Formats: sequence, C-alpha cells, structure tokens
Amino acid sequence: MTAIESPCILVCSIDMKTGFCFGCGRTRDEIGAWMGMTPEVRSSVMAELPARLETVERRPRRETRRSRMARERDVLS
Repeated sequence: MTAIESPCILVCSIDMKTGFCFGCGRTRDEIGAWMGMTPEVRSSVMAELPARLETVERRPRRETRRSRMARERDVLS
C-alpha cells in the first residue's frame, strides 16, 4: 500500500468566512473526499492551497496566563 500525500498539519479548524481550513486550506468537502480522490485531483487541489491560505483570516492567538501577567506588569511599571 502506498502513502497518500496530504497537506494536513493537524490544525483542523474551518475559517467561516472563506470555508477553508486554517491549517491546510482545503474545504470540508475536499477533506472528506481526500482519500477517494485520484492523485491528479489531489495534486490540482494542492496547487491551489498556498493562494487559499493567503485569504483566510488568522484567528487571534489566545492570550496565555503568562503573557497576560507580563502585560499587566508592564502597565503597572
């Protein structure tokens, strides 16, 4: 059995504005159908992914307790 190439980086969350995954750039339908796609179709989708990832809105990073404490300490100084 041969390995199937995948752009998945295990950051599986969909941007509601574009419909693309924040991690790989695929749509939900493409993710679900990935294993059944031909290598040619997968290659075609993969060629589109860099441009798609440029369009997703990056979610703000969650502020950690450590960064919040440092920010508060800087404000008080």
